[in-house]
Amino acid sequence: MTPLILSKFGVWTFTTVEWISLIAATTNAFNGALLARRPDHYKHFTVMGIIILAYAGGIGGGIVRDILCNKIPTPLQNPWYIVACLGAAGAALAIEYNSAQRFKDGLFQFMTAFSLPWYAIVGVQTALAANLGYAAAVLIGVIATTAGRWIIDIACNCIPKQLVRGEFFVTAALLTGIAYLVSNQTFGLSVIPSTAIAFFVGFGFRLTSQALGWEEWEPWEPAAAKEGEKARKTLGEGLRGEFDSK
Repeated sequence: MTPLILSKFGVWTFTTVEWISLIAATTNAFNGALLARRPDHYKHFTVMGIIILAYAGGIGGGIVRDILCNKIPTPLQNPWYIVACLGAAGAALAIEYNSAQRFKDGLFQFMTAFSLPWYAIVGVQTALAANLGYAAAVLIGVIATTAGRWIIDIACNCIPKQLVRGEFFVTAALLTGIAYLVSNQTFGLSVIPSTAIAFFVGFGFRLTSQALGWEEWEPWEPAAAKEGEKARKTLGEGLRGEFDSK
């Protein structure tokens, strides 16, 4: 009988950059499952449907990033992406189910801030390794960061987040990529300290935007055109509402 050889299923080892990529995929899969259950996205999906959306949101950015850099997508080579994204989706569904209507605003906002920087960082790293220019590296970081959300929004028949008002979603990804680029290329820091600096820049900016209600600017419109717009909760309002609810 032929023994079961794990190597036949894919590459099970990681470099430092690939560990960061796995963190990006896992946190985005968790966030994707929460997003699929939000009232503005939920379309009576099955459990498997939500897991598929979470997985697509988790690995989508990595696949787009690697294709742009002319690589075989890492999430398709390493089985740990499937395992980690499945676990993240299951954890998100368990939290969402056991908390009933809680954690639909505050936790989701926090997780979008936490998950956002990782793909921007790996996108820049991958582009630099492919000998692309600095502008292209930052652009790929932004695309990798936002691709997963684009996939979920389109699948849920919603306008993609990148195109509408929000707490500086694309700008946060842009700042993260620039912070990594400056730390690594200008100051010569290695991957781990550059990643730490870039993460806190992106996470801090996004979290501050959510807490203070900073949003992207819209074109000028008459006051009448803005009537009926729903006020957006800040991060603090969302968390207070969730933890104060019974």
